Amino acid sequence: GTLRPSLLVILETEIWPNLYREARRFGARLVVVNGRISEKKFPTYRRWKWFFEPVLQQADAILVQSSKDADRYRQLTSNQVIDAGNLKFDFRPPAVALRLDRPKIWIAASTVSIDVDEDDAVLDAYAELRKQHPDLMLVLAPRKPERFDTVAEKLARRGIPFTRRSTGAEVNQPVLLLDTIGELGGLFRDASVVFMGGTLASQGGHNILEPAYFGKPVIAGPHMENFADIAEEFTNAGALVRIRAAAELAEAVAQLLREPGSIGAKAQQLTESKRGAVERACREAMDWAGRAEPRRPNVWWRGWALISTWNVLRKQRNAKRLPIRTVSIGGLTMGGVGKTPVVARIASQFHNPAILTRGYGRQSSEDVILRRGTAATVEHTGDEAQTYIRAGVAHVGIGSDRYRVAQSLIAQCQPEVLLLDDGFQHTQLARDFDLVLIDALDPLLHPREVSESLKRASAVLLTRVDLRQSTAGLEAWVRRYSSAPIFRAGTRVVEWVGGARPDRAFAFCGLGNPNAFWNTLEDTGVEIVGRRAFPDHHKYSLQDLQALPQGVPLVTTEKDAMNLPTTTGIRWLKIEVTIENEQELLSLIRG
Repeated sequence: GTLRPSLLVILETEIWPNLYREARRFGARLVVVNGRISEKKFPTYRRWKWFFEPVLQQADAILVQSSKDADRYRQLTSNQVIDAGNLKFDFRPPAVALRLDRPKIWIAASTVSIDVDEDDAVLDAYAELRKQHPDLMLVLAPRKPERFDTVAEKLARRGIPFTRRSTGAEVNQPVLLLDTIGELGGLFRDASVVFMGGTLASQGGHNILEPAYFGKPVIAGPHMENFADIAEEFTNAGALVRIRAAAELAEAVAQLLREPGSIGAKAQQLTESKRGAVERACREAMDWAGRAEPRRPNVWWRGWALISTWNVLRKQRNAKRLPIRTVSIGGLTMGGVGKTPVVARIASQFHNPAILTRGYGRQSSEDVILRRGTAATVEHTGDEAQTYIRAGVAHVGIGSDRYRVAQSLIAQCQPEVLLLDDGFQHTQLARDFDLVLIDALDPLLHPREVSESLKRASAVLLTRVDLRQSTAGLEAWVRRYSSAPIFRAGTRVVEWVGGARPDRAFAFCGLGNPNAFWNTLEDTGVEIVGRRAFPDHHKYSLQDLQALPQGVPLVTTEKDAMNLPTTTGIRWLKIEVTIENEQELLSLIRG
């Protein structure tokens, strides 16, 4: 219940009944990606179909690696099964600093020692090959790090000169022991021929698509059960050399060194023709994410929320009406819906607006009336009100008795419209229009009213939306409670204040939903090296700032900048809201 995701992606054949059930119970959509069921295990799945079928029925879509996998899944479930291709075909080589400039290079990749010691098989073959190919370099890459030292001892006992990659020494020996993680995929670029480990031993084989990406001829033993469909397709296309035993390894390598032929080119061509599975999976997954509906199965809060809603309705019957159009802008939840930039944006679209707010967190209790363009300290106004004042978009009235402050605003400023900041639960003033905000990132964060309260909404605005993505699920959830028109709003960065956009930074903020700030920063391309969330409306001390990392730029939000003891050395983002169909919403507000 803490994460409340909108989408759960399951990779391959991870079938966990409780996880599937809980994800759906909390409203998350569920997509299986790169699904596979091996020929060996399929009879077991079919025998236990009575168990697996109701579990798989909870998935919204099942994207599988091949047509054979699709057939197997369809025998287990009537759910949507899509042959989307294997994600492994979309391999991208890692950046590797090491480059091997030798005329002949043999890479023995991901070797294992189970019923067959593949390292011994490779070293035996290498000793034989060196007689005919004295310039042949061997790159030996054991599969498991715990075997690095063991293989080094094997090389030493045989008297074979070698370099351990982990030492960082210059590679000037005939054998390179690749005892590092993450470099093998990039080194395939330099290979003349590749032997894929885990195929002589009964390991089930490893991925041959990485060397195939570079057009390198690949040798595999008889055990390719983990990649049976790929091995079959490559073998039939003449894009893979198969051997039956270790004794055949040396001759297979020698043959490819003499006449590589078109094996590598065919492997590369076949690999390229199968690419695109990642894009298809992401497109399908994001489509289902947009259909997620928020749910909160925990019911302990409903009693309190129902009482709160009844109390609001009771008090609103005695609400006082003002002589100008009064518009409430607020949410179902306590903070964290992106209300402040929405209020500022809507105010900026009127000729002579006024904003009425409590001034949360201010140190003064006196009423404050500020004409547009005048200044005041954050201690008198609070951080949110200070944002409106500095933006200069409206007259601002601050006070706990909103009716009295509103009367003063009207008398002094003659505004055309009055915007109630965070006014959905406010009962003292009658309003002509209720704009209810719902945070698309976390619609049910800190609820203070039940969803049925949406019936009071004149319009609903979904905030913090990625306008490129669908929000169909959230809109369907709203429709269960309200027929009010639904609008969507995203955010965009207007400028960086306090310095240019840094390449990397440490981020901190005090917001009701800090994830909104983290996401905005990531969208700007800044590398976030660390982050810290403070309580909402946090008043920062010098000790707070001194406790943050000092060797990297610090970035925060405009709201937090109001609460800093100093902004020296700190950058903050100025953002604004972008509302879809904004003129239609403004027409409704103007009435």
